[in-house]
Amino acid sequence: MTLIGVPRETAAGERRVALVPKVVERLRAAGLGVVVEAGAGAGALIPDDAYARAGAAIGDPWAADVVVKVNPPTPEETGLLGPASTVIGFLAPLTRPEVAERLRLAGATGFAMESVPRISRAQSMDALSSQANVAGYRAVLLAADCSTRFFPMLTTAAGTVKPATVLVLGVGVAGLQALATAKRLGARTTGFDVRPEVAEQVRSLGAQWLDLGVSASGEGGYARALSEEEQAEQQRRLTDAISGFDVVITTALVPGRPAPTLVTAEAVRRMRPGSVVVDLAGETGGNCELTRPGERVVRHDVTVAAPLDLPATLPEHASELYARNVQALLELMLKDGEFAPDLSDEILAACCVTHHSDQLTEAR
Repeated sequence: MTLIGVPRETAAGERRVALVPKVVERLRAAGLGVVVEAGAGAGALIPDDAYARAGAAIGDPWAADVVVKVNPPTPEETGLLGPASTVIGFLAPLTRPEVAERLRLAGATGFAMESVPRISRAQSMDALSSQANVAGYRAVLLAADCSTRFFPMLTTAAGTVKPATVLVLGVGVAGLQALATAKRLGARTTGFDVRPEVAEQVRSLGAQWLDLGVSASGEGGYARALSEEEQAEQQRRLTDAISGFDVVITTALVPGRPAPTLVTAEAVRRMRPGSVVVDLAGETGGNCELTRPGERVVRHDVTVAAPLDLPATLPEHASELYARNVQALLELMLKDGEFAPDLSDEILAACCVTHHSDQLTEAR
């Protein structure tokens, strides 16, 4: 029987866990064994006895055949892996290649959840999207907490308060969730992206589309590179537009590269006092020139917040969603009830960052 190990996450501030009891039950029904480290679910308020009732053993997860994590294993954790073991989790292959190298030298196989291709067949395994949904939702709540103004329009005996205006820059999964959440709170919402083809998605959420008059549409549905003149004009128009909003939420990320600057220091200076910028790209430098990753600062009476791990602040649902992604990937790796990843499968080939045979081949 293949044994799945679930260790306790050790990254600072991390409260998620890679598997929840409901998913443990499903994996057990599929013929897999599960061992959970004591206290692994404590951050998500899941007690050890809940895992035990689901059929998991409480013990050492590092000797398991497959170790499932949220964050990349530390050097110390990599040293605990058994021979020819497998690790599944966010392994940061583009930003922290040393993680994959440590796994390779340890003779382990690594599957990176962030490398699951975004194709129809892999939607249930798309952990980037599931966690981006959490981040987009939480970003709006953070903005409302930092704001000096109401989000909804309020009509009172003392008069009417206008609704807050929210601009979301980058309307991928996190951006669309941010627009939807801000709308639910009663704000007037607007979305912008360099891909004009997503305008209908923005409008479908009851938001307006910010048209800067500079299009990056290219062939095959991909954005083309803007010329220097077009970039400068787009930035000028965006800076002008930002000053009219109470809240700006930025979500623009480029895999393996520094985040693009969307909100300049001048744009922040021109915003109304009490306004808020929530930058979800802080881990790669941020979309705002005044961002300090992991901090909340006030500049020109405008709050600029750049949280680094928003999904971890909603550990219960974030863990549930992530565990379902892991379950779907594990099920793809099973053949006749046995753990046998087929690396000719395009999904597994895309997310496999190292394979234990690499080390064996080198040793020969």
